[in-house]
Amino acid sequence: MRNNISTIHNCYGCGVCAASCGKKIIKIELNTDGFYEPRIIDESQCTNCGICVDVCAFSHEELANQENKPVKSWAAWSNDERVRRKCSSGGAGFEIGKQLIEQGYQAVGCRYDIQEQRAEHYIATTIEEFVQSIGSKYIQSYTAEAFSQIKRKGQKYLVTGTPCQIDSFRRMIRKFRCEDNFILLDFFCHCVPSMYAWKAYIKMLEPKIGEVTYASWRNKFEYGWHDSWLMGIDGVNTSKPVDWNESYNLLIREKKGFVQSRLSQGDLFYRLFLGDIALGPQCQKQCKYKYDRSSADIRIGDLWGKTYKEDQKGVSALIAFTEKGREIVESLKDITLVEHPFEVVAEGQMKKNSKAKEMRSTVMMLLKKGAPLNGIIFRIAFFMQRVISKIKSML
Repeated sequence: MRNNISTIHNCYGCGVCAASCGKKIIKIELNTDGFYEPRIIDESQCTNCGICVDVCAFSHEELANQENKPVKSWAAWSNDERVRRKCSSGGAGFEIGKQLIEQGYQAVGCRYDIQEQRAEHYIATTIEEFVQSIGSKYIQSYTAEAFSQIKRKGQKYLVTGTPCQIDSFRRMIRKFRCEDNFILLDFFCHCVPSMYAWKAYIKMLEPKIGEVTYASWRNKFEYGWHDSWLMGIDGVNTSKPVDWNESYNLLIREKKGFVQSRLSQGDLFYRLFLGDIALGPQCQKQCKYKYDRSSADIRIGDLWGKTYKEDQKGVSALIAFTEKGREIVESLKDITLVEHPFEVVAEGQMKKNSKAKEMRSTVMMLLKKGAPLNGIIFRIAFFMQRVISKIKSML
């Protein structure tokens, strides 16, 4: 039996195995349910080194940083009102990346690729390039190309990703003894939905707006931070694509999508995502990164809860999990930090994994068959799930 990832399925899809493979024979592809997973394209070239398994967080029960516990935690927000308004919460992640880029780091973040219609990791070498990473992307990101381009020596990086991506990445840089060149940042993560959910959503919108040229998942401009779960979508028929070669002052401006659809008003993508009805089994069964479990140096997120419930501009939860992370945070210049106990900073964040809803298998079948998301069949499926959930809450 080969010592490689050929038998691993329904994993986190983090892509670190592909980046660590010396033979470059691992490809990251969508599986039949629309989640990324690795595939070895030529088994005959495998040397059985086992590195791909060693760096795989999914194949280990423990975290790479087993003893990691919160060192220090803060409420945080950018002192630049433009940044604070444009970012999903308080702009802490952007301010960390901006300052590190100024110090010579390169920043590995996540942007939306309009050609591939997917979220993807990329390497930003300037602050202008890093602006593309602003905002939450509530779909699984494709990491393989960016992670493979990272140099293990001679360059320092900030790497941002989901907790599982960062756990695997920590294993890789520790394996190759280059950990000192990296600062790792993750965030409080709900789960990821199937890419079929996203494909169905944009397919529903395209007759109205044309091919999608812009997508955002959070927007505080209209209704404030606490009702910022608002999809903003543009297409070729409604606006010009964003020119990412523009100046920083132009890129940091607010942008409103032609389509604006709110969670609180029944947005269909959010029904699939936050309704826990099209999520990955790897998230619901094997996630080990909720609340205070992280292999990152720094974790960010929204600071929900009582302390800032009246704030509508947005406040970031900011937690240092290592001394390196604490030093980075305390060196930040363009940000306001207010120290709080971890329990305050993490209030409202998930402590347990979400559970699959009863109608998940039906919804996944409909998504794979290409049923229209705004059609009668999906309406029935959503209605049935509401009925089932209501009955269960009464028992």
